[in-house]
Amino acid sequence: MTCKNGPDPSCQFPVPDYKNITYLKNIIKNPNIFVGDYTYYDDFDNPLNFEKNVLYNFDSAQCGKLIIGKFCAIAHGVKFLMNGANHNMDGITTYPFHVFNHGWECIPQTLPNKGDTVIGNDVLIGYKAIIMPGITIGDGAVIGARSVVTKNVNAYCVVSGNPIQEIQKRFSDEEIKMLLKIEWWNWDKDKLTRNLNILYGKDVRKLMDCV
Repeated sequence: MTCKNGPDPSCQFPVPDYKNITYLKNIIKNPNIFVGDYTYYDDFDNPLNFEKNVLYNFDSAQCGKLIIGKFCAIAHGVKFLMNGANHNMDGITTYPFHVFNHGWECIPQTLPNKGDTVIGNDVLIGYKAIIMPGITIGDGAVIGARSVVTKNVNAYCVVSGNPIQEIQKRFSDEEIKMLLKIEWWNWDKDKLTRNLNILYGKDVRKLMDCV
């Protein structure tokens, strides 16, 4: 069987006759959100409204960036909380008096900043998961439905729960090292298409032979 060499990463709706999936890179307008090729968002209502799920992403450098790699699958209702959601917990009160002006802004506040939120490549994020500010999720990880991601997730780990707990590793430590070295998500479309049968399989060493 001969395959074509894959969909155009610049198209908005890559699945014919199905408008619930969009390639995110082509619809993002916020300059603090960066998305790699082929990463898609599936929304039952309107996938073009993805940016409404990036919460507290105010027009401020303190909010940080949301960086999502290539070939990620993001399910309906996934939320990304940015640093704009943070309150200062070092004092007696957590109330943000300075936000309301009228004299209350005279005492400057430095809010906690946990840095950028970084999602690796080939990451699957399940239905209505919540990603907290400053989290890093490694390549090949799987985030269970309705999980609350409160800590970093290692590459090729499956996590779930509130807060998340590691359920299992998808591959052995040696295989994970090989996969991170291969970086198949950076292959060109022709090479990807030729090796789809191996990518769908479990033999990491066989994929290594394709490098």
